[in-house]
Amino acid sequence: MIPPDLERWRLVLGAPAEPCTGALEGGAAERDAALGWLYGRDPELARRGVRRGSGGDGDAAAGRSDDRTGGTGPSQLTTVDWLDAVHRLFPKETIERLERDAVERYEIHEIVTDPAVLERIEPDEALLRAVLRTKHLMNPEVLALARRIVEAVVRQLMERLATEVRQAFHGTRSRRPSRVKNSRNFDFHGTVRANLAHYRPDERRLYIENPRFVSRTRRHVEQWQMILLVDQSGSMVGSVVHAAVTAACLWGLPGLKTHLVAFDTSVVDLSSDVTDPAELLMKVQLGGGTDIGRAVAYGAGLVENPRRAIVAVITDFYEGGSEHRLVEEVRRLVQQGTHVLGLAALDEAANPSYDRRTAQRLADEGAHVGAMTPGQLAEFVAERIGR
Repeated sequence: MIPPDLERWRLVLGAPAEPCTGALEGGAAERDAALGWLYGRDPELARRGVRRGSGGDGDAAAGRSDDRTGGTGPSQLTTVDWLDAVHRLFPKETIERLERDAVERYEIHEIVTDPAVLERIEPDEALLRAVLRTKHLMNPEVLALARRIVEAVVRQLMERLATEVRQAFHGTRSRRPSRVKNSRNFDFHGTVRANLAHYRPDERRLYIENPRFVSRTRRHVEQWQMILLVDQSGSMVGSVVHAAVTAACLWGLPGLKTHLVAFDTSVVDLSSDVTDPAELLMKVQLGGGTDIGRAVAYGAGLVENPRRAIVAVITDFYEGGSEHRLVEEVRRLVQQGTHVLGLAALDEAANPSYDRRTAQRLADEGAHVGAMTPGQLAEFVAERIGR
């Protein structure tokens, strides 16, 4: 029996390592077959001359490069068999990674179009994104199962984001001083001004004797509009998901009227479905070109009070339409006093991924351009409402 450390190396290095590590047996051999079924389809293996043996996909991950047509490996796994195997053989964190790679890296559509597979797989954001990309391939039975996955993941996101978003609206900040010493209400600039007499140049330190805090009030505020324009091109699926959930969290907050509009080369107003983000996401059609200028023009038409409106465009800024029109529409909004946000798309690691040249042109016109999480967006909105 191979020692645990050698077993791990054998799983990493494949069959060529067996003269040094020994052959896998039992559960280790099953794990090797399950890993090979998935990662054996990597195109890099073919470029390196690694061939897949017909005796089982495990041959590929094991690194076999012979031309044989038979084999002694495990029988060919189906997608359902593979899922059963990984849930039995691997810890939860590894299962999540394997399922994510299956649906996103290798686009194994059976995972989101086979009812038996959908019933078995664990709902998560990777699976949700796969469902949104492939729902046009699904028959009614599969769509019903897929909807349950969408609802489960949206519910998880709502639980996580609702607190973060709504905390920003636990009363808006006012300029009146407060005796309630709460870190969220700390007045940094007021504290610095009030304690300048205690600055010591020789130490380059400011000693704080009188910290200042501001109050938060739940007074009535004049109605504001939050208009979310969301790029629904294929690369924007993660942003669409979070925008839908964020809009649902913002919906119904005092003093805020929320709109949600999806666009590619056409524009679809989804505001009537904001209260049901699962239903909203099932209506989104990912793909197609991008006409950001057209979407901004539509959003401008929704503005009721220009100085109490925020138009947020969530996009990668790769304009497929007229860039001149986009810049003109943003300029008009800014000149009339509307807050314009250009929110860059975030990739899977939450890093911004966008056309910086176009984004800079919009920033030059007075738009606030950058990347924000849903919570940071809510803080921005709350700060503007509280002014």
